[in-house]
Amino acid sequence: MSIFLVDEYKDMEPYVPGEQPKDKQYIKLNANETSLPPSPNVFEAISKKQIWNMSYYADPHCHEFRKAVAEVYGVSENEVFVGNGADEVLSFVLMSFFRRGMKIYFPDITYGFYRTYAKTYGLDMEEIPVKDDFSIAINDYMDLDGDIIFANPNNPTGLTVAVSDIEALVRKKPDRMIIVDEAYVDYSGETCLPLAVKYPNLVVVRTFSKSRNMAGTHIGFAVSCKSIIDDMNKIKFSFNPFNMNSVTMAAGIAAVKDTIYMENCVSEIIKNREYFSNELKKINFHVIPSKANFVFCYNDAIDSSDLCDRLKKEGILTRHFADKLLTKYLRITIGTRQEMDVVLVAIKEILSNADGY
Repeated sequence: MSIFLVDEYKDMEPYVPGEQPKDKQYIKLNANETSLPPSPNVFEAISKKQIWNMSYYADPHCHEFRKAVAEVYGVSENEVFVGNGADEVLSFVLMSFFRRGMKIYFPDITYGFYRTYAKTYGLDMEEIPVKDDFSIAINDYMDLDGDIIFANPNNPTGLTVAVSDIEALVRKKPDRMIIVDEAYVDYSGETCLPLAVKYPNLVVVRTFSKSRNMAGTHIGFAVSCKSIIDDMNKIKFSFNPFNMNSVTMAAGIAAVKDTIYMENCVSEIIKNREYFSNELKKINFHVIPSKANFVFCYNDAIDSSDLCDRLKKEGILTRHFADKLLTKYLRITIGTRQEMDVVLVAIKEILSNADGY
């Protein structure tokens, strides 16, 4: 590191994304993207006119995009904040409402970026253990004094907390902020989004990277009360007013309005998830009942790290976590039915050569 790096960042632990190897063609099931294309309307939205207009700055207020999101989700434009991916949106939440040393709580098994951000912003973080079955015990959070963030469905388990429980948590202490990351919510069917405009201490964060099939465009948004969104926009305009480009917003508007296409894609992924989970169970896998676009599983006959490596040699990327709480498991994103059949054939072949199987 250089001599100029600020002291508080010297022990920072950057988030490690899923690998993106380019040495050959892979079935890519390691980063919870989707193998499905975006809405056909997106292809039409990115027109020659959009490309020509690249010579001008995009609308820093993102009015048309925020309006489109608001119309689809039944809120007002003033209750929507948009950003360059859900991670940036989360960053703006932390920049806006957290100061160094503030307390923040999140599960000990959840999306790793919460830990990274907490360290980056110098927060006093505390990780609350999940239950033995990996579920989040909402009662463990009820009486906590600090603010709380968690993913619902959770990553990497795919388990959910009931919206009624989340509402009880939000109501318990109105002066405590609750941030719910709903990256995978379209695969579960139960959202907190209506609560975000009902309660002034709740922020719900969403992404286009999963159910909208647009990870490459990196679009995220938050829904909350107007005062929260006003504060976030004030910070954005003090940091990066032009955080969204015109082409991305045009694609986002087209995608968010095509709800029928999104619902069809979600239905396909859910169907493939249930099929794949059942097939894994037939070959003695332990599979956590997921409500996301991935499964979290293991087989006693083979170490999950070894299985991950062997699948990679077969041209299939999955995600293994070194964390001692997670190392037993392998996370596999759900792709097309054809892709999942290829994975099953590969797993069966690997297991047939595994010791003790």
